[in-house]
Amino acid sequence: MSNYDKKLSIKLWAEEDRPREKLMLKGRAALSDSELVALLISSGNSRMSAVELSQVILQSVDNNLNNLARLTVNDLMKFEGIGEAKAISIAAALELGRRRGSEEVLKKKKIASSSDAFNVMSVHLQDLPHEEFWVLLLNRANYVIKKAEISKGGVSGTIADTKIIFKLAIENLASAIILCHNHPSGNLDPSEADIKLTEKVKKAGETMEIPVLDHIIISDQGYYSFADEGMI
Repeated sequence: MSNYDKKLSIKLWAEEDRPREKLMLKGRAALSDSELVALLISSGNSRMSAVELSQVILQSVDNNLNNLARLTVNDLMKFEGIGEAKAISIAAALELGRRRGSEEVLKKKKIASSSDAFNVMSVHLQDLPHEEFWVLLLNRANYVIKKAEISKGGVSGTIADTKIIFKLAIENLASAIILCHNHPSGNLDPSEADIKLTEKVKKAGETMEIPVLDHIIISDQGYYSFADEGMI
């Protein structure tokens, strides 16, 4: 008999060790990341249980859920035992988690520093393989009225239309705005195009009496603030 034949299926584990039963007995916080993923995929493959397969998937992304969120459905389907339905379940669960985090961060959020702006926008911009440009609309007390995607581009850049930015600001009665975009490369240094765009939008804001308080560049390495660096 091979080692694979000797391997216990989850059904033969002690009840308190099975992910589904463990969640019911001890609550969801008691489960490891791999056990939670195992619940999503339900079954493993001919060589591994669902938990073991989940461990392999997590190990491939250095056990980092942010890295897992970057995997596409096709990426997930490369693992033996992960078909389209299971891959979609994982992707959907991670997207729900991202949206929940976004809603909790935004609720009655006052922007008093660049780190506040980063915390609000990082849930949208840190896991992307392409560049996106967003704007935070603030009221007179610097509370977030709305966050809006302005444009979406490729790996190396995206275009932000000043007219669209200030149309949104006027429609939402914003008193100030913060520009935000990501660098998928991980490099936080602003490009010449970033600097020129910031100056252009800043000048338009002065004319419209809607000041641009900051421009935040976000990557997996953290963030760069034009305001903190005296660039705005």
